[in-house]
Amino acid sequence: MKRGSFFQRYEFKYLLTRTQQALLLAEAGDRLTPDEYSHSSIRNLYLDTPDFRLIRRSLEKPVYKEKLRLRSYGRADDEHPVFMELKKKYRSIVYKRRLTLPYGQALCCLSGDQLWPDTQIGGEIDYAMHFYPDLEPCVHLSYERDSWKETEGSLRVTFDDSIQFRTESLRLDSDPWGTPLLKPDQVLMELKAPGAIPLWMVDLLTDMGLYKTSFSKYGAAYSIMLEQKFKGEKQYA
Repeated sequence: MKRGSFFQRYEFKYLLTRTQQALLLAEAGDRLTPDEYSHSSIRNLYLDTPDFRLIRRSLEKPVYKEKLRLRSYGRADDEHPVFMELKKKYRSIVYKRRLTLPYGQALCCLSGDQLWPDTQIGGEIDYAMHFYPDLEPCVHLSYERDSWKETEGSLRVTFDDSIQFRTESLRLDSDPWGTPLLKPDQVLMELKAPGAIPLWMVDLLTDMGLYKTSFSKYGAAYSIMLEQKFKGEKQYA
């Protein structure tokens, strides 16, 4: 499985209906073509501290923020390649380091039973794991992704639906299930580019009345978790 190990790009998010998604793809026409990985079933384990330090800081919208997650494409067994990712954002630019290793080995590294690979990216992940105390998987977040790329350019467009999260069964070798984050007719579109979004896409978004959103999957999951906790405390107060 060939997937990049380092990314530096801008990412912009939009919430669409399925009708808007179909219209946008129709209007884009042959400017977009299916990506090499045109459809993916993505599973993530987001790592955080017991007091959710990383996501709390992220929701404060600081100039710099970072997240750690373990990702698989499809259901993972011990030998299935997974991706340990360190995702940083500074002044709207996203930097992502990605380490590829078998799922079983990744679990051993996370538990501290094995060292992270002796590479530059492995060293960065190891530093982050030691910088934040008591990091552990806190949320399982899964979704279905359809990916497109600009036929003559560097723009990448992804559509995520069936986005759901859970705080139980925090493994990548199980089927996806959990609490939905979007309405049944909603899709999350992400535009990813090393620089400016091409003018033809800007014009299309303007014509369709589509505007950027700051939607974060993990952030939305955390907000629901807080709401559920508050309701529980209020019920038994």
